[in-house]
Amino acid sequence: MAQQPATERLRRLLIILPWLMERGEVAVSEVAERFRIDESSLIRDLELVSLCGLPPYVDELVDVFIDEGTIFVGVPRLFTRPLTLNQVEAFELLAAGRAAMQLPGADPDGPLGRGLRKLAQGLGEDDTGVLVIQPTPETMKALSDAAKMRRRVQVLYDSHGDGEPSTREIEPHQVFSSKGRWYVNAFDSRTNEVRTFRVDRVLSSSDVGAASSQPSSAAAVDDWFADGALERVTLDIGPRGRWVTERYPVDEVSDVEENGWVRVRLAVSNDRWLERLLVRLGPHVRVVEPTRFATLGSTAARRVLERYQPSA
Repeated sequence: MAQQPATERLRRLLIILPWLMERGEVAVSEVAERFRIDESSLIRDLELVSLCGLPPYVDELVDVFIDEGTIFVGVPRLFTRPLTLNQVEAFELLAAGRAAMQLPGADPDGPLGRGLRKLAQGLGEDDTGVLVIQPTPETMKALSDAAKMRRRVQVLYDSHGDGEPSTREIEPHQVFSSKGRWYVNAFDSRTNEVRTFRVDRVLSSSDVGAASSQPSSAAAVDDWFADGALERVTLDIGPRGRWVTERYPVDEVSDVEENGWVRVRLAVSNDRWLERLLVRLGPHVRVVEPTRFATLGSTAARRVLERYQPSA
């Protein structure tokens, strides 16, 4: 049988998984018959689902397995917490869910159907089925106006993992959307650099005067953004560590006068994250700056070795 497109398999799983989670255990033959899918395709899809989840992939995997013709499904912890979605993400989820509801076996009164009705209600859908999108938030409008009028604004910014929100002054250059989120590209007076900030983390803003920085003629808009408030680290990375530049958002990459090595500048969410990265890279990385991170990787590596050394 020819492999079905990934989008169709995903839609099918959107209706199968909630149905299975309500029941806990169901025969493979019963599920295949209800959703009009051959058993081999069903098993292949569920085996793939069992590998899906959220980092660190310890207790955040989808709990599904098959034993002697019976499917057993638990409700993973990631499904027990409320989702935090912006309007774009919620609308995309609603559209994907409604497309899945057109497939065989979908139950309008089942868990997916009930969830979609709540989602539509939260988005502002009226009795006629028309979605009423809320007006642009005041923060978005204030930042957009500041960019147009070349103004400096003081913002209360909640940087993820940074503890308490911080007060800083920025000069917005551009407000834009990427991958369902809104960002502001702005000159940051604290770092004296142009950084990219997430608009949904700006808790408040107020005008404090005219801007002094000059925006570039064409601000670069990439598909990935590292929060502008996060600390940066500069690393020299060898050829076997070049995967870092593809897996994580980086500010810049330049060649080093050494065979295959590159100099990379990237954001650090916290010291533990950088510690794990340095240990993974091992001899294929050197910390350039800040110097306080110079021995972070070697210290962590020794700690790991001591943990596994047999006691005397």
